[in-house]
Amino acid sequence: FGPLPKEMRDDTAFMDRIHAYVPGWDFPKLNKSFLTNHFGLVSDYLSECWTRLRDINRMTTVLPRIDYGGALSGRDTTAVNKTVNGLLKLMQPDPASPVSDELLEWAVKIAMEYRRRVKEQQKRIGSAEFRNTHFSYRLGEDGVETFVTTPEIHSENTIGEDPLPPGQVWTLNAGGQEENVGLYKMEINVGPGSGIKILNKPTPPPFQESVRFAEQNLYSKSKLLIGDRDPRSHEFSIQLRAFDASKSGNGTGMAVLIGLCSAMLEKNIKGGVVIIGQLNLGGSLDMVYNAVNLAEIAIEKGATTLLIPLNARKQLNDLSDDMITKINIQYYSDLKDCLMKALVE
Repeated sequence: FGPLPKEMRDDTAFMDRIHAYVPGWDFPKLNKSFLTNHFGLVSDYLSECWTRLRDINRMTTVLPRIDYGGALSGRDTTAVNKTVNGLLKLMQPDPASPVSDELLEWAVKIAMEYRRRVKEQQKRIGSAEFRNTHFSYRLGEDGVETFVTTPEIHSENTIGEDPLPPGQVWTLNAGGQEENVGLYKMEINVGPGSGIKILNKPTPPPFQESVRFAEQNLYSKSKLLIGDRDPRSHEFSIQLRAFDASKSGNGTGMAVLIGLCSAMLEKNIKGGVVIIGQLNLGGSLDMVYNAVNLAEIAIEKGATTLLIPLNARKQLNDLSDDMITKINIQYYSDLKDCLMKALVE
């Protein structure tokens, strides 16, 4: 909002009354392909159509299907509802026509993205009351919570502050004598069937071992981790995405297990969290030998919370004062403890 007059650009109360902010780059430049030789509506007729649509409210029929997340204030909800209402009327002017789930979700995502841009500007000014910008929604009673971000603050290769969809986890491998530390993202989907399918072909043997350890712990400790759900009656598809020179996926067993549980429970992973730790078949945790280096790399990659085994606590006492103020270090003692600290409450 820099181009606004100085009396407005720092006034959060004024900004809070802006329902949606659409950046110019969202609109394509006009060119000949947008022009037509067919008949069109003259502007005064089209404007009168839109004026008549203002008297119609589409939200009364669709609002019971939407459940907004806790980050939306009263003004946020009002702003999003007004934008959704307008988009639905433009796409389906006939009030008698039903609104599909696909159209409703499209409108809700756009409305939240445009309203979140306003909140991000307020957050940058520094007001504490606007610090929570993690906008989310559910569609239907059994819908999964979906978080909405804005493209300009989202980067594929850095750890963002927004919660991840179920089954997605950030992790760092511990590295070793012949391999550097690397950032990875697990993306896990669950469906009917059985077993675990790794989509990376050829699959690096160290990652295959991490998946095998995670799978066995999920089966043997399913009651403890996911309650009454039966993981053996589901098929998991896992994709490992590497963002550094390290590609093996070595030592990522805990992240795989948390991703599997998250997918089964349909619960999001907290934003800004990176998980470190390797499992063995019995469920115990391997020692972490380079905890300070891992913490520094986690900060460099954008993490705000480091989930790391308790056996690394003494090492992290050597983390510099400058670094320790930039990240929240949470230790976990076992599988259940790590899962509870990773999932959105």
